[in-house]
Amino acid sequence: MAHVELSLSGAFVPQARTPAEAEFVTSVERWASTVAVADEPCLIIDGTGSILAVSPSCSELLGLGKPVEAIGQRLTAALHLIDFTAGASRLEEPETEKIPPLLALSSERLARGLIRVVPGAGEAPLTVDAVSTPLLSGDRVAGSLTFLSPVRY
Repeated sequence: MAHVELSLSGAFVPQARTPAEAEFVTSVERWASTVAVADEPCLIIDGTGSILAVSPSCSELLGLGKPVEAIGQRLTAALHLIDFTAGASRLEEPETEKIPPLLALSSERLARGLIRVVPGAGEAPLTVDAVSTPLLSGDRVAGSLTFLSPVRY
């Protein structure tokens, strides 16, 4: 028959420690630093709809200028959003709130859809597929992360 012995050499006392720096960095800040250097077209907006981070390829795709210049701008003001009609009219306020990055904020859920923009003066309209997810800070939505892909047709 097997025999098991247990011996304790002393009581375990947890040591006090200083919290790691990562414990003070929010998920939004971590994602923002990742997005800023990402190769893929992606961006992060905060809870008010202002751009917190944008990848260089996203900035180029959407005609935002240099990424650092886009930071702090309201997304709907920075983009020249247009509708899907043949006339390509400017998208009005109630409809702009339904684009995936903003819809992910308001619905607190994953959002996906097409966005049509004019990247720059005199350029042809561009359609992009956008997938957005809300970013949490604790138990509240603090922003959204969006990945974009141009639709070629």
